[in-house]
Amino acid sequence: MLAFIMRRLGILSVILFGSSFILYNMAAISGDPLADLKLSTDPNRDFLVASLTRELQLDVPPPARYFLWLKGIFGIFIGKPDFGMSRDGSTVAHSLALAIPVTIRLVLAATIFAIVLGIAIGIVTALRQYSRFDYSMTFVSFLMFSLPIFWVAVLLKEYLAISFNNFLREPNVPIGWIIGLAIFSGVFWASVIGGSRKTFWTAFGAAAGIAATIVSVFSLSGWFLNPGLGPIIITGMSVGIAYGVTQLSVGLINKAALKASLTMAGLSLVAYYPAQWVFDKHPGSLSVFIMACVTITIAVFVGLSFSKIDRAPIVRTTIITAVLSAGLVVVDKFMQTWKPYMETDAINYRPVPTIGQRSDLLDSPDYWIKSLDIATHLFLPTVALTLISFAGYIRYSRGTLLEVLNQDYIRTARAKGLTERTVIMRHAFRNTMIPLTTIMVVDFAGVIGGALITESVFGWSGMGTLFRQGLLGYDLNLLMGVFFITASLSVIANLVADLLYSALDPRIRVGGGA
Repeated sequence: MLAFIMRRLGILSVILFGSSFILYNMAAISGDPLADLKLSTDPNRDFLVASLTRELQLDVPPPARYFLWLKGIFGIFIGKPDFGMSRDGSTVAHSLALAIPVTIRLVLAATIFAIVLGIAIGIVTALRQYSRFDYSMTFVSFLMFSLPIFWVAVLLKEYLAISFNNFLREPNVPIGWIIGLAIFSGVFWASVIGGSRKTFWTAFGAAAGIAATIVSVFSLSGWFLNPGLGPIIITGMSVGIAYGVTQLSVGLINKAALKASLTMAGLSLVAYYPAQWVFDKHPGSLSVFIMACVTITIAVFVGLSFSKIDRAPIVRTTIITAVLSAGLVVVDKFMQTWKPYMETDAINYRPVPTIGQRSDLLDSPDYWIKSLDIATHLFLPTVALTLISFAGYIRYSRGTLLEVLNQDYIRTARAKGLTERTVIMRHAFRNTMIPLTTIMVVDFAGVIGGALITESVFGWSGMGTLFRQGLLGYDLNLLMGVFFITASLSVIANLVADLLYSALDPRIRVGGGA
C-alpha cells in the first residue's frame, strides 16, 4: 500500500508540475502586461514600465521565470509558501485566503445536493425502468444537462427571486397554482411509487389531495410571512424519517433499529424547547456544533442499548435519524427568524436576493438573522448549480445500477431468498458506487476551483473570479496561484479515488500486481 501511494504521488507530482510549466509559459507568451503602458502618454511612462518590469521580473525569460515562481511554491515544505504579488499590489496568498471560503460556501452545498439527489433519483429510475417516472427523469436530466448555466440563473432570478418577492406583498396562492401544484405532486409521487393502474391513481389522488391541502392552509394562514414547524410537526416528520431511514438502511424487519430510531424521533420532541432556549440564550456556531455532538453521542448510546448483535448498522441508522431530526429543529429556528429578517430595513419584505454574498446594509447583531441572510444569498446559486450538476449523476447512477442488476451474483442473491431491499442496498448499490466514486471525488476537488459563470452572474468573488482576473489582466502570479491550488486538489482526488476503490471492493488489491 505504501509503495503504491508513493508511486502514485510521484506520477501525480510530475503531472502537476509539467502542466503548471506549460500553462505558465503559454500565459506568459500570449500576453504583454506592459502593452497598455507602452501606449500611454504619461510623462512617467518609462519609470512605470521599468518599475512593473522589475516587480513582475519581465526581464527574465518565461521558462526561467517559472522556476523562480516555483522556488517560492516550494516554501510550502518549510511552512512559508510564497505565491508572489499580484498586479494590484496585494499578495496572491491573501487573495486566495479570501476567495477559497467564498467558493467553498458557494459550491459545496450544491455539490452535496447534486450527488444525493442525482444518485437517489438515478436508483429509482433504474428500479422503475421504462416507467413514466423513468421517461420523465430521463427527459429532465438531458434537458438540464444541455442548458447553459447563465440562462438557468437568469430564469431563477426572474421567477424564484423577483416574482417570489412580489408575491410576498400579498401571499395568497391563486386557485390555479394550487391545482397545478397538486397535479404535479400527484404525478411525481404516483410515478415514484409505480405499480398497477389502481395503485397509480390511488397514489396520485392521495398526493394531490395532501399537496392541495397543505398549500391552501399555508395561503390562508399567512404561513409564507411567518413560517414555522413547531414541535408536533417536527415529531411527526421525525417519525417518518425514522421509518424511512430504517427501511433503507436495515429494513423494517429489524425491530431493534426501528425502536432505536423511533426513540430518537421521540427525543426530538423532548429536546425541542431546551434547544430553543439554547438557540436564544447562547446563539452561535459553537452552540450548534456542541448540540450536534451531544445529539450524535445520545444516538450512539440509544443504538447500543437496543442492539445485541449487528450493532454497527443499528447505530448507523440511529445516528442518521438523529441528525436529520435535529436538522428539522434548526430549520424551524430559521423559519422563526424569517419574519424579523424580512422586517429589517435592509430587506424590506424582499428576502430573496439576486446578487451578492450578503446584504451590505444589514446591520443586525442577531446571529440567526445574519445566518439567514447568508442562506438566502446562497439559495439561487445553489439551486442553479444543483440543477445543472445532478443530471449527470442521474444518468451515471441509472446506467451503472442497471448494469449491476444484470450480474450473476445479483440473480444468485435473489435465488437465495434475500429481500429486494437487501439485494439492492447491500449488494447492488455498493457496487454501483465504485464507478461513481471517481466522479464524486473529482467534483469535491473541483469545489475549490469555483464556478466562473455562476460567480459572474450572481456577483460573487471566489476562485473563478480570481482566475478570470489573472487571465484577462495578464497577472501570472495570481493565475498560477489559483491553478496550483485547484490542480493539486485534482491530483490528490485521483489518488483518493484509487484508495476508495479498495475500500468499496475487497477484490481490488491496491499495490498488488504489476
